Amino acid sequence: MFSKPSIFLLLAVVVSAAVWCAFRIDAPVREKIVAAQGQGWKKSAEYRFHSAVRKIGDWPPVMVAAAVALGIARWRRNRKWMRILAAAMIASTAAGILANASRLTTGRTRPRESPRMEQGFYGPWHDGKITIGNSGFNSFPSGHTATAFGFAVVIVLGAPAWGLLAILGAGVVVWSSLAIGAHHPSDIVVSIFLASGVAWLVWRWMNRSGGILLDRALRLPDV
Repeated sequence: MFSKPSIFLLLAVVVSAAVWCAFRIDAPVREKIVAAQGQGWKKSAEYRFHSAVRKIGDWPPVMVAAAVALGIARWRRNRKWMRILAAAMIASTAAGILANASRLTTGRTRPRESPRMEQGFYGPWHDGKITIGNSGFNSFPSGHTATAFGFAVVIVLGAPAWGLLAILGAGVVVWSSLAIGAHHPSDIVVSIFLASGVAWLVWRWMNRSGGILLDRALRLPDV
């Protein structure tokens, strides 16, 4: 069996290799997407679809849907799904906060800003102006991806069969982000790893002390 240090080292190598490869394909992927879309794409039904997916897959709608599902699970006294949904909401929120806090300071340009802006990381200050809060410089990492995968990975850990559907939904959000030029592949890959780590930690906590705290908060009897 592998020791824990060996496993962590292997994971570090895999993550590093995946991120490196993602940065290498950023430009080619964007070029192929733009070439396939052609002129007038922003007026197409496909563009409207991808824009709608990003709105529906953003944090507020996901939390509303999860809160409704959590309420149903509470009504049915289903501890398993109460814990899964609560953990998914926490992981999605935490991953989103981490991603959004990071992307406010990295100053990476969004793919769709080309050729008006030269692609790169400019940090919080560029050309005498603050980039924080400027959407054109808030590409890395992807907030949508972090919240979507933070939620989906917990579902995978708690209920694998349903988790496949959750991952599929998160994947659609990712593809829409690429299609409309909101993010580079590397923005997305980094966010997936970030969200997966957060989801694993939250799910582990939920199965230890978090589940007991949740039961108390929802006033469920001890078992």
